[in-house]
Amino acid sequence: MMKHSVILASASPRRADLLRQLGLSFDTQPVAIDETPRPGEEPEAYVQRLAWEKALAGYQQAGQAEALVIGSDTTVVLEHRILGKPVDREEAKSMLQALSGRTHQVMTGVALTTSDGTKVSVSTTDVEFRSLDEREIDAYCDTGEPVDKAGAYGIQGRGGAFVASIKGSYSAVVGLPLDVTAGLLTGAGLPVWHYWTSNNGE
Repeated sequence: MMKHSVILASASPRRADLLRQLGLSFDTQPVAIDETPRPGEEPEAYVQRLAWEKALAGYQQAGQAEALVIGSDTTVVLEHRILGKPVDREEAKSMLQALSGRTHQVMTGVALTTSDGTKVSVSTTDVEFRSLDEREIDAYCDTGEPVDKAGAYGIQGRGGAFVASIKGSYSAVVGLPLDVTAGLLTGAGLPVWHYWTSNNGE
């Protein structure tokens, strides 16, 4: 089997943990891109574009023709409105109040850039919040957890206590849909299951 250098173009420890579940050896290489939505940009197009740009930037930084670079971006969408990472505590509270007792969408784009180009896919999951008490919103904001999370919550952390149900991919809500990622890697000649049966691909 051909050797590939797999790179995750992200500083997110959550995405790295998820990618490790696939049994791959990989390097992390954070990239810096402008994540500001464009005027009139639809949420799905937004996460698709950012995933694409991250993967392409990571590939260019790597400087390795054989590299397989994964880029991903996650956003929370409420009634077609993008809820990014809150800039401060007040915005985090406002987001959580808006999500309380309602169903929103979590959209995660995943892109894979290789020497053959870039392929991208978007995973959408419906997440229902139970009704939240003002005191628990304040207590959650006190933990600091909402600060770097799209939509001001992390389903894999204390924010999981707010989630009544999900319809779709749990790993996509955390930050990297494993089914989509595995499919992209397989399409690029790196079937992840090979690593489960042949001593990590050796």
